[in-house]
Amino acid sequence: MADPTPVLDDLRAESDELDRLVAELSPERWTLPTPAPGWTVAHQIAHLAWTDHSSALAVTDQDAFAREVEKALAAPGDFVDNGAREGAAKPPERLLADWRAGREALADALRAAPQGARFPWYGPPMSAASMATARLMETWAHGRDVADALGETTAPTDRLRHIVRLGVRTRDFAFGVHGLPTPFEKFRVELRGPSGEMWTYGPEDATDRVTGSALDFCLLVTQRAHRADLALRAEGPDADRWLDIAQAFAGPPGSGRTPKGAVR
Repeated sequence: MADPTPVLDDLRAESDELDRLVAELSPERWTLPTPAPGWTVAHQIAHLAWTDHSSALAVTDQDAFAREVEKALAAPGDFVDNGAREGAAKPPERLLADWRAGREALADALRAAPQGARFPWYGPPMSAASMATARLMETWAHGRDVADALGETTAPTDRLRHIVRLGVRTRDFAFGVHGLPTPFEKFRVELRGPSGEMWTYGPEDATDRVTGSALDFCLLVTQRAHRADLALRAEGPDADRWLDIAQAFAGPPGSGRTPKGAVR
């Protein structure tokens, strides 16, 4: 069974980095628009707080989580935005305190989870390590949106390896959620991490291959950049199709981002 400790430690570091961006913001800067249409900085943090709370319920109170799923099924197109909107309406100091408390509660619950346990989610059930990985992915992705809104630059770290692994593992999900047949053969994925290390997945002799930088791959699978703006190379028709539809997050296909310079 995968030990969740390394990814939980990296999740804490990723959360702390984002926290430093927003900790001293004036109330006006919490209302700055981010690249996600209709979402301010406050909406981004509120969404992370809402998802941390839902994740903690999935680990500690599955009956309560089941009621949250019922709410989502009753408003499938709105429940994510509704959660972000509700949190963003709080005073910034309250929202920040709620996010900090919620992510600590989730980390404590995941560290205390029985070995091998799996927890319900809006998609397939997840282990403690998988849930922590999903939270790191979202924290990084929404943190990118916050940094863009604030005009800040964040340096990529090797914590991206968790998001890369998730992006590779969700290949079949991406095809399925688009109603496309799942490729039978595995792909070869070769990506260079921020420290220069090469991260590889799949058989060396695979016909379909994806190569490039780990940062660009993470931007792709979190749909924080359009494929046309990324230095990723696909060989083979199935790998090429994958780069058009890849997503590492649960739920319906995301709308993605428009290419730079494109007219909206």
